[in-house]
Amino acid sequence: MQDIKMPTLSVGSEVYTADGKLIGQYFKENRSPVDFKSISPNLINALVATEDERFYKHNGVDVVSFFSSMLSTAKGDRRGGSTITQQLAKNLFKTRKKKSQGVVRYIPVLSTVVYKFKEWLTAFKIEHIYSKQEILTMYFNTVPFGNNTFGVKTAALKYFDKTPDLVNPAEAATLIGMLKATSTYNPIRNPKRAIERRNVVLGQMKKNNYLNEAQYKSNVSLPLNLDLRYVDNDSHGDSYIRRAVEKWLDKWCKDNDYNLYEDGLKIYTTIDSRLQQYAEEAVVEKMKSLQKRFNNVWGDKNPWRDSKGEEIKDFILKNEQRLPIYKLLEKKYKGDTVQIQNYFKTKKRMKVFTWNGEKDTTFSSIDSIKYYAHILNTGMITIEPTTGKIKVWVGGIDYKYFNYDHVKQSRRQAGSTFKPFAYLTALDNGYTPCDKFTDKPVTIKYKDNGKDEVWQPNNADFNFSYREMSLRWAMGRSVNSITAQLTEKVGWDKIVEYAHKCGIESPLKSVPSVSLGSNDVSVYEMARAYSTFLNKGEKIDPLLVTKITDQQGNVLQEFTLKTERVLSEETAWLMLYMFRGGMEEPGGTSQALWEYDIWKKNNQIGGKTGTSSDYVDGWYMGITKDLVTGIWVGADDRSVHFKTSETGEGSRTALPIFGRFMEKVYGDPKSGYTYGAFPKPWVKITKEYMCPSPHISVDTTSTDSMGFDADSAITAPETTTPETQPEGEQPVTQ
Repeated sequence: MQDIKMPTLSVGSEVYTADGKLIGQYFKENRSPVDFKSISPNLINALVATEDERFYKHNGVDVVSFFSSMLSTAKGDRRGGSTITQQLAKNLFKTRKKKSQGVVRYIPVLSTVVYKFKEWLTAFKIEHIYSKQEILTMYFNTVPFGNNTFGVKTAALKYFDKTPDLVNPAEAATLIGMLKATSTYNPIRNPKRAIERRNVVLGQMKKNNYLNEAQYKSNVSLPLNLDLRYVDNDSHGDSYIRRAVEKWLDKWCKDNDYNLYEDGLKIYTTIDSRLQQYAEEAVVEKMKSLQKRFNNVWGDKNPWRDSKGEEIKDFILKNEQRLPIYKLLEKKYKGDTVQIQNYFKTKKRMKVFTWNGEKDTTFSSIDSIKYYAHILNTGMITIEPTTGKIKVWVGGIDYKYFNYDHVKQSRRQAGSTFKPFAYLTALDNGYTPCDKFTDKPVTIKYKDNGKDEVWQPNNADFNFSYREMSLRWAMGRSVNSITAQLTEKVGWDKIVEYAHKCGIESPLKSVPSVSLGSNDVSVYEMARAYSTFLNKGEKIDPLLVTKITDQQGNVLQEFTLKTERVLSEETAWLMLYMFRGGMEEPGGTSQALWEYDIWKKNNQIGGKTGTSSDYVDGWYMGITKDLVTGIWVGADDRSVHFKTSETGEGSRTALPIFGRFMEKVYGDPKSGYTYGAFPKPWVKITKEYMCPSPHISVDTTSTDSMGFDADSAITAPETTTPETQPEGEQPVTQ
C-alpha cells in the first residue's frame, strides 16, 4: 500500500548555471512532470474517448469492457480491455514485468491470469487512494511516447514545440494516437499512418461528444503541422559542463543514495552563463583562425612528426590499431591484414566537424583518422579564487565530436607555466624578486634511479645574453637558464613539494627539468594552484556545484568553499607582483596582450605563457584582480604540432583566447567584473621587491598580424647580444 501512496517516477535531474539557466539534464526516461491544470482538456478528452470511454464510471477495472474485449479477441479482433487506471498501474509499478515465482511462471495461461490479477488489484488500490483527476495527471506524466520520451510535456515539446496546455484537438489526437503503437504511428517517421490514427482518435472524440461536427471536420482536414525546433539532440544538453558536474557529484550521489538519472534533482552550478558564453565565443573566434594558421603551416605535408621533424610512417596504422573495431576485424578476418586494410579504405557516408558547421561527406576510416589528426583542440577554465567558484568550463571545441575533456581529464606538459613554482619556492625560502642571476649556460649533475645524469638546458633561441637579471625580470621573460640555476639552488624536490602544496595533484617526476614543465598536469590543477596566490596563500578546493534540491525545491545539500593555508600572505602577494612582470618587464612574454582592449583605468593583468618541446602544447595562465584563467591549446595526438615559435608558442596560441575573453568580459557592464589594479599588500612586505629598472625601452605600439611582437618591440642598446627569447619555454626532458 505504501508504494501505491508514494509511486516513484524516474525523473531526470536538471543542471542550472549560477544565474538560473538550464544547461543540461540527466535522464534514463526523458520526462518532465506537469500538474493537472497544465494539461489541455483536448488531451484529456482524446485519452478518455480513445482508451477508456467509461473512465469516470468504473473503479479501476471496467468489467464490461474486459468481457467485450475477450469476446472480440475470440472472434479474431484483438482489442485492449485495460482501463486508464490499469495502464497507469503498468507504467508505475511494471506489473507485467514482475515475474511470478515458482512453477506458476512456467504455465502460460495461469501466469497471464496472475499478471492480470496483480494489475486489477493495483488498479483498485489506485482508485481507492487517488481521485480521477490525480490518476489522469499521473498517467500523463508516466506514459511512454517512444524514443526515450516519457510524459506528455516532453512529447508535446518534442513534436509541436508547445507545452501540453496549448495543444489543439488535432495535436492532442496525434499524441494520444501514438499510444497504440509509438513506432507505427510516429508522426516523424510515419506521417501518413500518424494522420490516419489521429483521425480515428478525432472520430472517437466526436462520438463521445467532445467535439461537434464542425470541430471534427476542421481538425480532421489539418496537416500534422509538426514543429521540431525543440528537438536539438538526444543528449538533451550533453556538454563538457554536464559531464564535469556528473563526475563532481559522483561520490555525493553514492554516499547519499541518489541517482542523477532517476531522482529528479535540481543542481545549481557555479558557472556564470555570461562568462561561459564569452569564453565559448573567444574559443571559436581564435581556434578557427588558429586552425587556418596550422593548415597553412603544413600545407599538403602530414603534421605527425617525431622530435627530429621526421614524418611518423606508421602513424595511421597505430591509430587504426587503437580503435575498438580493430580487434574485432582481426578476429573476423583471422589476422588477414589485407582484408583489414580494405575495410579501413572503404568509403562511407559520414558527418564530420568543421569550423563552418557539420559537414556531410564521404570518407574512409583512414580519411577520417587523417582529417581529425589535423584538428587543434583546447581546454579552458576560469576560477574566482576568493570564493572558489568555477565560472567557466570549456572542455574542448565541440562535445559531440571531441568529448574528451581537456580541462580535468587531459594532462599535458605544462611548459613554462610551471616555472612560477620554482620562483615561489625561492621567494618562500629567503630570496626576493630583486635578487639577480646571470643568463648563462648551466650544467646540473644529478642521479635518476641511481644513474648519473647531466642536464644542460638551452634558452628557446639557443642564445645566452650573459646579462644579470632580477628574478622578476627573468620570470617575466621566461629565461630557462636562470630558472635552471634557481632550481639547483632551492632543489627540485622542494619545487615538487611546493607545487603539490598549492594544488597540483598529478604525480611529478622530481628531476631538474621539473621547473621547466616536463611533467603532465591538467588545466584544472594549474588554475587551482595559481588561485592560491590570489586567495592570499590559501589553497582552494574549487566549487562547481553550490546547491542540490529535490523537485519541490527542498535543499538536499549545500556546498561551501574549503581552504587550507599553504603560503604566507606576503609570499602570495609577492607572487602576484612577479606575475605582473610578464606585462611590465622588458621582453615579458605576456606583452602580446597589448593588442587587446583591456588596458583601461590602470588595469593590471598578470600571467604566464607556456610551450612544451616541439611546440606540442601551448598554454596561458592569466590572472586579474578577480579571476584566474587557465588555457591549453594543442592537437589531441602529441605527434601533431606546429613547427616554430612564431606560430606555435603559447603566446601565439593560448594567450589570444585569454585576451579576447577578457575583452568581452570587461566590455559587458553586467558581467560583474571590472578593470582595476591587483590587491594592495595584505600584510607588511618585508622583502625588497621594487627592483631598479633594467633601462630597456618598450615600444607598446608595435604589432603584427599575430598580435604584439615582443621580439621586435624590445631594444637593448647596451649589448648586441640578442636579448629577447621568444618564450624560453622548451623543457629539456630526461
